[in-house]
Amino acid sequence: MNTIVCTKPGLLEHTLKDKPSPLEGEVLVKIKAIGVCGTDIHAYGGNQPYFQYPRVLGHELSGVIESTGKGTSIEVGSPVYIIPYLHCGKCIACRNGKTNCCTDIEVLGVHRDGGMCEYLSVPESAVVCTEGLEFNDMAVIECLAIGAHSVSRAKITSEDTVLILGAGPIGMGALQFAQVEGAKVIVSDVRQDKLDFCKAHYNVFGTVNAAEDVNAQLAILTEGEFPTVIIDCTGNAKAMESSFYNLAHGGRIVFVSVIKADITFSDPEFHKRETTLLGSRNATLDDFQHVVKCLRDGTVKCDSFVTHTAKFENLINSFKEWVKPDSGVIKAVIEMD
Repeated sequence: MNTIVCTKPGLLEHTLKDKPSPLEGEVLVKIKAIGVCGTDIHAYGGNQPYFQYPRVLGHELSGVIESTGKGTSIEVGSPVYIIPYLHCGKCIACRNGKTNCCTDIEVLGVHRDGGMCEYLSVPESAVVCTEGLEFNDMAVIECLAIGAHSVSRAKITSEDTVLILGAGPIGMGALQFAQVEGAKVIVSDVRQDKLDFCKAHYNVFGTVNAAEDVNAQLAILTEGEFPTVIIDCTGNAKAMESSFYNLAHGGRIVFVSVIKADITFSDPEFHKRETTLLGSRNATLDDFQHVVKCLRDGTVKCDSFVTHTAKFENLINSFKEWVKPDSGVIKAVIEMD
């Protein structure tokens, strides 16, 4: 089968591999659409933690069941999306329902080869049948689930004013799920075009240009009270550290970003606000189900931020263009024939 491998930072190569056969408890998925994630871009750039080369990237995946192994019940031909977090089910996190941060987690496209290929064999428990959604929409369910999980971590309500740092796909997902909970949402980014996009498509309460004085802009928007929740989706250490100074007293900070750096903050600033600091990793089955419900009822949109598509045979050349800062990409999806 045709496969794209990231052999080292900055290099994707086409190779041929044997078509896998599903083992007992596994299903073989014919991949139909692949969402390109920040994780893929960071791995390509050499900036992804917990990553080794060579690796087949791709963990935002939809497809059709091609064949099944023994002990499975799903029907061949079923349209599915893939939950890319393979967990052990036995560790302390799994026993407490936090499979998203399993001590032995394997994420497709990160810890094991992912879905930038024609076929992928995964445990049956990692696929979910979803009728009535387009394959491109199903391919970005995982991306949206990460945003949904961050909102769940913060326990956002209609009483909150939420600042989203970073107007990329994860940020746009988080802002939509915060709006589902009735919160006022402010978005911050260094790129004015992304802020304009959020205004046009998501009717946000306000925007903040991060290239200017963020604190002063927030003071005006919130009448001096500042956001009760800040969700960072930037992958930028300075932006993450700024959260401690731009938060309302009694507020919560959620770090979705994972970076290869230490984060430092002023302890007096942290304590005087009685700040709650939360990490948000991956997503749970409940988050995925919430995303599908919101897509079905129209309270969340994914087509608005899918700005670029390409066929699988053009993936390597398209990917090189998509990672350029001036590409205009918000979300890209690779379509299989």
